[in-house]
Amino acid sequence: MDFSLFYFANDSRPSEADQYELLMEGARYADRNGFTAVWTPERHFHPFGGVYPNPAVTGAAVAAVTERVQIRAGSVVAPLQDPLRVAEEWAVVDNLSGGRAGISFASGWHAADFVLSPDTYQDRRKVLLERMDLVRRLWRGQTVELVDGVGTRREVRTHPRPVRPELPVWITSAGSIDTFRAAGRAGAGLLTHLLGQETEELAEKIAAYRQAVAERPGADGWPGHVVLMVHTFLGEDEEEVREQVRGPLSDYLRSSLRLVLGARMDGARGVDPGKLGEENTDFLVNRAFERYYDAGGLLGTVDRARGTAEGFARIGVDEVACLIDFGLSTKTVLAGLEHLGELRGLVQGEAPVAGAGTGGEL
Repeated sequence: MDFSLFYFANDSRPSEADQYELLMEGARYADRNGFTAVWTPERHFHPFGGVYPNPAVTGAAVAAVTERVQIRAGSVVAPLQDPLRVAEEWAVVDNLSGGRAGISFASGWHAADFVLSPDTYQDRRKVLLERMDLVRRLWRGQTVELVDGVGTRREVRTHPRPVRPELPVWITSAGSIDTFRAAGRAGAGLLTHLLGQETEELAEKIAAYRQAVAERPGADGWPGHVVLMVHTFLGEDEEEVREQVRGPLSDYLRSSLRLVLGARMDGARGVDPGKLGEENTDFLVNRAFERYYDAGGLLGTVDRARGTAEGFARIGVDEVACLIDFGLSTKTVLAGLEHLGELRGLVQGEAPVAGAGTGGEL
């Protein structure tokens, strides 16, 4: 099972001198210590994740300071974007990185984000599949016929040409089994998380995804690829880590809860999180923290996390995307990467590498 780093910051308001230090230093560490990929998201109009409005921009920055690690969007919100621009921008990232670009496509969910493209909101799941397919075709060098500014139909081919002949793609799902199956039928990988689903449920959905991959037209034996995003921080003492992450992870879950409740999903009326009251909100957040700490993340000591990671592998997860920027200080997270590197080596059966820590090697 592969290990990657995933970024989705809780609060993008300036609090440290360099908001992107953790991204850049973490990417350097991942590149030098056997990690598979660095994932950055697309978020808009909210402090929760808002430090990442365009993963192609952050991907290009990561490309400039790395040599081996894969550079991926987790995710491009396809209904908000012109597929020609996506193909162009990510071809630049692919060239800058020497052929290391990949994209997970998402349908989007928060109505406020769709001020960028209000007409695509209602059919966003269908639009996702259509636009992902178009980006893949443009990536291969195919043309698309479009109308220009004076009404003339033109055949358009995007530039620059990428290094990779085929773009690696995933579809992002918050847990809908229909999306799992759609990803399989499309011959795409799957990016998901455990914030709204139990491990047992995820195992069943992964099995449905694998079946859809195997039954898709033109199936060629490719088994699919499942990436699981999990909050991650490891240290030497279990209780110390629990107390270190309790505040930041609880704040992260609280921000996520408020964003979900306030969203107008499919035109439904949003819920004012303030009407829940602090007591009810705290109860929900505390329950979520305990559940997620115990079963949904790589949190605690290396030995404890090893059992969790190996459990993920048993249900069919191919890659764990370790979300490291959920509120701990940059210095603390960077120090913890040494333990995460140890976990990766243990799960993958590697001998420890002397001097593989963070220190001055980043």
